[in-house]
Amino acid sequence: MYTTLISVEQLKALQAAGTPLMVFDCTFDLSRPHAGEQQYRDAHIPGAVYANLDTALSAPHGAPGKGGTVIAAEMGLPASGGRHPLPSRERFAEWLSSVGFRNDMQAVVYDRNGLNYCGRLWWMLQWVGHEAVAVLDGGLQAWQASGGEVTGREEPSHFQSNFVLGPERVRLVATDTVLKRLGDTGQTVIDARAAPRYRGEVEPLDPVAGHIPGALNRPFAENLSPDGRLKPAAQLRQEFDALLGGRDPAGVVHQCGSGVSALPNLLAMRVAGYDLTGLYAGSWSEWCSDAARPVTKG
Repeated sequence: MYTTLISVEQLKALQAAGTPLMVFDCTFDLSRPHAGEQQYRDAHIPGAVYANLDTALSAPHGAPGKGGTVIAAEMGLPASGGRHPLPSRERFAEWLSSVGFRNDMQAVVYDRNGLNYCGRLWWMLQWVGHEAVAVLDGGLQAWQASGGEVTGREEPSHFQSNFVLGPERVRLVATDTVLKRLGDTGQTVIDARAAPRYRGEVEPLDPVAGHIPGALNRPFAENLSPDGRLKPAAQLRQEFDALLGGRDPAGVVHQCGSGVSALPNLLAMRVAGYDLTGLYAGSWSEWCSDAARPVTKG
């Protein structure tokens, strides 16, 4: 079972052995939401299922999160706010069933975006209780560099399965919890956005610039080696230890703009040997939607 990273060679070995397996392509482009699916259609690992950030891994855009107002059945209520609100666990399990994913399968997730978007699916599968899910280290680029086949063919549909929800294996943190614990030494918020956005010098996506008071900055791309693979575990451990400066790793809450690019940091900490850390899925886009919440610049 692979639960964090899987190499190209390990994936090929699973395929050759006939292991129950499903590969997911999570390629996406925030500035061009339809481009990711087109890239998948042009070239993907044979057999891979496309997991669209907007339609499969998020609740409908514009649907308020917890604390908002929405007319919908309970199953349709988002589990978080922000620009990419999490769907309910039940709704996500329904999507997994629709693409034929089963509880006995190993999931392998990848993208061609520096392990950014596939981290969302890696985390969400654990959120619905699935342990056997791993990120393809180096993404599609590593697969192609190793001589792995890609195809532009349309993949056949899978038979409907019945994915069964299990206990959550990750920690989802709500806005109220982050707000209540501001200044508490037991909480450390790590912001994965680029440094200029963190400092409030630019804000291309959300209505307010700045960051959550007290948050530390760790741009998610800093987890990668020049070849696009995750840095070695020992190096990641050293870097996160330096960032935390003695703070308790158990109190870490990861955030970004909308709960997506925070996940490479969470993955990196898991690979580095830290125990469970939290995800603030609503992130900056939910935080700054209420003018009453404090904001820091600089």
